[in-house]
Order: sequence, then C-alpha cells, then structure tokens
Amino acid sequence: MENHRIADKIEKIHKDSPDKGYRRIRDELERYHGIKANDKRILRICRKLDIKSTIKYTNNGCTRRAENPQYIAENILDRQFNAQAPNEKWLTDVTEFHYYV
Repeated sequence: MENHRIADKIEKIHKDSPDKGYRRIRDELERYHGIKANDKRILRICRKLDIKSTIKYTNNGCTRRAENPQYIAENILDRQFNAQAPNEKWLTDVTEFHYYV
C-alpha cells in the first residue's frame, strides 16, 4: 500500500518535472510531501513505472575510436605477438601521434 502511495506521488512529480531522476524525486518527496524513503526504494519504483530522467549526458571516454581516422596503419603482425628471439618484435601504441605521408 505504501509503495502504491509513493508511486502515485512519483508519477505526479515526474509529470511536472520529467528532468528529475530518482535522487531528486526522493528529495522532493521528503521536502514537500513528508515521505521519507530510501534511494533504492525510489529507484525500484521508478524502474517499475519506467520513469527515467530526460537529461542524459554522453560519456566522452578517452578510449573511443576516431570517427574518421586519417591514416590506418597496415596490420603486419596480424595478432602474432610471440617472438622466437629477443628484439624480433617491438610494439607500442602511437594512436595519438600524427603521421604525415
């Protein structure tokens, strides 16, 4: 019963402010509606109601591939990294260096 009451309030808050995520919804429930609830409970109810924040930030990670690589080096080793003798194969990552032909 308590979860249904909280779910009704969550739906109303989400309808009024669709940019709020479960943390901000929990804050508003506590401040303006007097409902104290755990983050996990609010998140569980939001997932059940398929409520998500409309604001999502893209992950600009440092290991993403270039969309338009200027130069693609030839794959000489073809993933054969084992060498028969020392100094036969040397490898490094030079993706950050510009190579001009």
